[in-house]
Amino acid sequence: MRQARFTRNIWLGIENLLLHKLRSFLTMLGVVFGVGSVVAMLSVGEGASKHALEQIRKLGSNNIIVASMKSAEEEQASTQHSHMSIYGLTYEDHRRLSESFKDIRATAPAKLLRKDSRLGERTMELRVVGATPAWFDLVPRDIVAGRALLPADQEKRSPVAVLTEFGARKLLATESTIGQTLRIGGNQFEIVGIIQSESGQAGNIQIPDQDIDVYIPLDVAQRYFGDFFAKRTAGSEEREKVELHQIIVQVDDPRNAESVGAGIETMLALFHKKRDYVVSVPLALLKQAEATKRTFNIVLGSIAGISLLVGGIGIMNIMLASVTERTREIGIRRAIGAKRMQIVFQFLIETVVLSTTGGLIGLGIGVLIPALIRYFSGMPTVLTMNGILLPLFVSVGIGIVFGLYPAMNAARVDPIIALRHE
Repeated sequence: MRQARFTRNIWLGIENLLLHKLRSFLTMLGVVFGVGSVVAMLSVGEGASKHALEQIRKLGSNNIIVASMKSAEEEQASTQHSHMSIYGLTYEDHRRLSESFKDIRATAPAKLLRKDSRLGERTMELRVVGATPAWFDLVPRDIVAGRALLPADQEKRSPVAVLTEFGARKLLATESTIGQTLRIGGNQFEIVGIIQSESGQAGNIQIPDQDIDVYIPLDVAQRYFGDFFAKRTAGSEEREKVELHQIIVQVDDPRNAESVGAGIETMLALFHKKRDYVVSVPLALLKQAEATKRTFNIVLGSIAGISLLVGGIGIMNIMLASVTERTREIGIRRAIGAKRMQIVFQFLIETVVLSTTGGLIGLGIGVLIPALIRYFSGMPTVLTMNGILLPLFVSVGIGIVFGLYPAMNAARVDPIIALRHE
């Protein structure tokens, strides 16, 4: 009996709304745009945050990246003619790092330089990474063909090279290229492997590998190319000496990463008169990014929630006008025995139907917008269950909250006065 009455009241509410189709539709628009903007903003924010967090995780939660950089003094001095810039990490720094911290599990020093390379008839500039075999343990990448560098390559100072997949495609190198000769800056290297690589920026940390890398043993890079580099630009020549461009440090436990990072900062400060290095702890950056993500979602949700609030006010406004229009109807219902709670329930059903219908339409729009953004711009978007259900529940809640006052106003109408109303 109660279920039949409940169903009848719902249909009655829908019929009343359909009597004024345009007004009902315009009333719903505030909720439609509010829910749609909440879903779309949360999806875009979640996608951007997830992409940034994935980039940071690729660096390793228990890794620390120490990189050479020019100090402010060197940057200023390098503008002078025939100046030799000497800065950055040294082989001695690497030895101290390896021996001074009990929490360090492994280290991977690297020398980075750009050289013209040639494979057959194809020529392009590659970033040469002089590295030890430990590099491939600390920066794990899938092997497409052949192998990575081995300890024997380092010990024997073998002139071997490992290409990235992207660089290999540019040079028209395939699996059959393994064993062929690659010329790097006038020196010959045997290609022994092709690996996949990642590239990009994770926060303010550059991912260690790039699309156009070629890896050779560190001792070979030092022997063939030395520590002095000359770069000619616009008729001038910039010369610099850098022993190591980067050292990746892996600690035994991610919980020790931040403390070891601080210790490395302190140790390097003792042996470097100028700040010509930067220590980056991906784990600390990851924590900061996760906190920023939460704040970002709250801000986006709050901004979009204002649209829902405006939609709720629109519903209240229309329902108050509807109460005035239907005063005589309310009086007749009260006169034939309808209780106040039934009048309240009738008007609440209408507001909930408005807000729920608007919420469902808004969900459709909110799901469509991120899909269009992803298709046309390639920007990652992520739809979460919370990002879908929360706006819908909020829209239903707004219908109840903003419909309660008009419904109670309707229930308080005196039946006698209502019957006299024209």
